[in-house]
Amino acid sequence: MRISFHGAAQGVTGSCHLLDTGSAKILVDCGLYQGSRRLREENEAPFGFDPASIDAVLLTHAHLDHCGRLPLLVQQGFRGKIFCTAATQELARMVLMDTARLQEEEAARTARRKARGQRIHGMAEEALYGQEDVEATCAQFSGIAEYGVTFDPLPNLTFTFQDAGHILGSASIRVEARANGTAKHIVYSGDIGSPNHPIVNDPVPAPEADAVVMETTYGGRHHRSITETAQEFFAAITATVNAGGNVVVPTFALERAQEVIYGLREGLEHHLLPPGLKVFVDSPMATSATEIFRAHPECFDLEAQQVMRDRDLFSFPGLKFTRDRNESKAINDVRSGAVILAGAGMCTGGRVQHHLEQLLPRPECAVVFVGYAANGTPARSIIDGAKTLRLFGQEVPIRAKIHTINGFSGHGDHGTLLAWHGERAKPGVTYLVHGETEQAQALRTDLEGRGFACEYPAPHQAFEL
Repeated sequence: MRISFHGAAQGVTGSCHLLDTGSAKILVDCGLYQGSRRLREENEAPFGFDPASIDAVLLTHAHLDHCGRLPLLVQQGFRGKIFCTAATQELARMVLMDTARLQEEEAARTARRKARGQRIHGMAEEALYGQEDVEATCAQFSGIAEYGVTFDPLPNLTFTFQDAGHILGSASIRVEARANGTAKHIVYSGDIGSPNHPIVNDPVPAPEADAVVMETTYGGRHHRSITETAQEFFAAITATVNAGGNVVVPTFALERAQEVIYGLREGLEHHLLPPGLKVFVDSPMATSATEIFRAHPECFDLEAQQVMRDRDLFSFPGLKFTRDRNESKAINDVRSGAVILAGAGMCTGGRVQHHLEQLLPRPECAVVFVGYAANGTPARSIIDGAKTLRLFGQEVPIRAKIHTINGFSGHGDHGTLLAWHGERAKPGVTYLVHGETEQAQALRTDLEGRGFACEYPAPHQAFEL
């Protein structure tokens, strides 16, 4: 039996892990690389295996860095089924369709500029995949995985999905592979959520396993509690509104947007935010994702289920979802007293860039980052203290106040990851993935101090189990 790592290996994005049992090849996740300046090359590069040889894909959740290269896998010959939870299936379809549409639009813009003889350096001339490719991919989904239920769709293999507490429908996966009269148990963490966060359940600790493949996004950091985080968030909003400005929150459409909406509703209901606050969710994908959330209350934690008996989790006076471009532009007419949630979370594109163009030069305004910002992204540049940001061909001065509030993170911190790994798994080896070197090594130090053997795989590196 062999395990190999073809994405999120010594890096954070592009999760893609292959298990070869000798009789079957199982891929866990197939994500898009994000954040790097070499995105196109990385995403177009060979997978490191023959896609046509893969028998099945197990998808942990619907974030783009875990599902975004599935259409490329199908393009190149994968014909098996994609297993995931029902919520993940719906969210992944939405995410992939949006990604394909954006790629097609960029390719069309590039073609128009090229036809006019204009500069196209750095612009994509072709989409990695289109909406038809996504339709073909979605036809191979089989959203039958339920938490805690073991199923065996392939000979000598059983899979069990457990709640990872990261986003709606997210899962850790335990694989039991049998060969030559012996069985091996491998646990894939997916992305591990933070405990005590609203809406989704806390992550279920790793079960007993021979090997664990574990994310390390915040392996060396410690988050504030969600209560302290909410207080810090509310304070930043209140100070900005009192100064006569607006707040823009670059927001990931899945989970983070819904969690922030949930928190703002709680803050207003408990009089912890200025009365009359206007909140705009300026992201068609976040709007669609919120509708999918409403359709899957089976994934909610007890607190959220109790709240929804009395009222809508994602609605309150002053909240407006904007799909239409003209509605989005009209937000610029609101000069103060507004919180604007807009994608993308790392500021790499989308409507948030238009709001940053308007608000960054205004010292009475604020930008609040509530999620991970990868190296090389505009979000990381702002967080690291850049004085200007290049937007739409011009340098925009950064005078607004910048806040980074990591306690909202959907990724567990150092202590949470150690608790998830716990004592039950007792693996022979733990493979550390989905983390920059500093974060992975910090977690590795503590795991090895507890007697666990660890590896930090290089891209395409393989190990015998």
